[in-house]
Amino acid sequence: MTDFMAQADRALLERNGLADFDALWAVQLEAVDEPNTSGGGWSSVFRMDLEGRGFYLKRQSNYLTRTLHSPLGEPTFAREFRNIQRYQQMGIPALEAVFFGERKVAGERRAVLMTRALDGWNDLDSLLEQWPQLTAAQQQAILRECGQLARRLHAARQVHGCFYPKHIFLQADGAGYRAQLIDLEKTRPLLLGQRDRVKDIEPLLRRAHVWSDDDVRALLAAYLEQPADSGLVDAWLARLNVRRSHKGAR
Repeated sequence: MTDFMAQADRALLERNGLADFDALWAVQLEAVDEPNTSGGGWSSVFRMDLEGRGFYLKRQSNYLTRTLHSPLGEPTFAREFRNIQRYQQMGIPALEAVFFGERKVAGERRAVLMTRALDGWNDLDSLLEQWPQLTAAQQQAILRECGQLARRLHAARQVHGCFYPKHIFLQADGAGYRAQLIDLEKTRPLLLGQRDRVKDIEPLLRRAHVWSDDDVRALLAAYLEQPADSGLVDAWLARLNVRRSHKGAR
């Protein structure tokens, strides 16, 4: 079975004896949180530091999902790895894969996915906690970058599926910010036009409790490339508020 290994990281993995599936499966690490379990399988995430560079190593056993690609089931990391590659090909900023492989061992389906850690980046969740302490310029730059990220995503006809603050990472870049996405397991093609777009963006706004209507308008203005007081922004804000009220009432 052919494994993927990023050429830029090959020498580093080889120097540390981690350039194959078995080595990455066997290396002893402490999980960053409790493993996910489903259907008798498990999936865990580990932090790994090699020669001053950070990575996340994810391992899973019999943690499967059914897809059009594999109707009988495949490791969820296989889907995420394909989505990482698709985002890269489409120019959507997202996490980068270092290694991917899967094995069948005595009836067990194993998978390994290794990605580069986003050291020096902050997830939007942490920035929202600091929101009142940020300058107005910083707030506007973050809102603008989040709106532009969503625009690039949907312009590529992709739905993230978990467009939450914890999955959006930002890094200060001069007077502005750069953003990218993680957790691509639920990404799918955008098929239903505005309905899919509203459904994708609304969870972000529902979780960003600290954002005012003016903040949301600023994000939508960047997303729609329209003035914040335009009729199109008004219409989108109304649609999103209807969906947010509906979801909040559940």
